Amino acid sequence: MKRMIWLLRIVGVIQIVLGVLYLFVPGFFLHLMGYSAPEADIYYPLAMLAARFMAFGIALIYIANTPVQNKLWINILVLIQMIDLAAGIFYTAIGVVPLSLSGFPMFNATWIIVLMLLWMPKEAKK
Repeated sequence: MKRMIWLLRIVGVIQIVLGVLYLFVPGFFLHLMGYSAPEADIYYPLAMLAARFMAFGIALIYIANTPVQNKLWINILVLIQMIDLAAGIFYTAIGVVPLSLSGFPMFNATWIIVLMLLWMPKEAKK
């Protein structure tokens, strides 16, 4: 159970950091990752995305000490990562995003999915 607690905390922190970067320095962050500069009007949807990153990160840290009671949150995280991975595969396959940009996020999605599923808490015995 300790592994899942730490995993939830680590992923929660990652989500918060992503949220902060997308909210406060989106252009710099995208440039740092190698993406082209977005049009200025894209910063608003990125800020909305940032809010969700930060809120979900806070929720993951909050539920980390009680993973058995919060399997729904863990399953939602797995679903989000599966969608992220599928989007990465799709946009890489059709040539919109090169593997040099999508590889690291897809790797992250994969290890989070695998570890969350491997370490999924079992139901408490009654």
